[in-house]
Amino acid sequence: MELTSDMPAFRKDIGVVPSAGVVSYGIDSSRIRHAAILQLMSSILDPLAPHREASAGTSFARHRALFANFFRRELFSRYLGSISGLAWALLHPLALLAVYHFVFTTIFRAGPMNGKSFLIFVAVALWPWLAAQEALQRGTVSIAAHAGLIRKVAFAHEIVVYASVAATLTLQLVGYLGVLIVLALFGEPVHFEGLLIALPLWIVLAIAVAGLSLALAALQVFVKDVEHILMPVLMILMYLTPILYPLTLVPEGMKPWVAANPFGYLVDRLRDALLDGSLALHWGDAVAVIVALALFVGGRWVFLRLSPHFEDFV
Repeated sequence: MELTSDMPAFRKDIGVVPSAGVVSYGIDSSRIRHAAILQLMSSILDPLAPHREASAGTSFARHRALFANFFRRELFSRYLGSISGLAWALLHPLALLAVYHFVFTTIFRAGPMNGKSFLIFVAVALWPWLAAQEALQRGTVSIAAHAGLIRKVAFAHEIVVYASVAATLTLQLVGYLGVLIVLALFGEPVHFEGLLIALPLWIVLAIAVAGLSLALAALQVFVKDVEHILMPVLMILMYLTPILYPLTLVPEGMKPWVAANPFGYLVDRLRDALLDGSLALHWGDAVAVIVALALFVGGRWVFLRLSPHFEDFV
């Protein structure tokens, strides 16, 4: 078989005793692991510490085939491999939307929001949030989920995170477009020309989520509590984001804090584009791009600092 540059190389150091914390030789392994992690974090925070770094574009270009394999595996094994998996991925947000619609309109008797029905007002914002939430959760555990491969094969570990996030957001985007079509068929005022704004915003969201996932996936290798802390944090952030309510209902003293939420801005722009048909560009769009790129660069920096030590801790 002909070897190509896209193919990962098998590690030649298999069988070498890893760093302290994995093999304890009768010493308290938890204490050794904690000491090893502290020493590792110290070296990471040292700006003079040597580390491998390549641009994201260079890394992705060198491993396109590997990314494609991981992407297909994520997509088919998780969703398209079974009818129930695909159905649940599409029906879960719809079921959640139906529950919110029943609770707020039937029990709390909530009226239209900003002149729009509660259903479409929430749907336009809720689905992107659920997509980002799922992508972030799956991206966080993606490195740990491929522990066996990482121990045996040398390759760009970040490709695993990119594939996990991309597969999730791709399917959720298809579902999002499907929901918009269904809402339009039921007479809801969907402005499909707003996709000219909504789709680039989805890309901005993907960049931000990829950056956060890189950082969290790297930390998850060393601190196993990250994935357990993430879920309640995301739940709190959901209710602090104007998804189920308009910003006008927020008390004046809290509006600056809620408005500072980057996802809150994304929600407002999606509603402006898809519900009002507004295609005008705002200065906040440039800020959103800068924030997303900053999250990506920062998350990748953390990942590249930690990545060389994954084999010892996964």
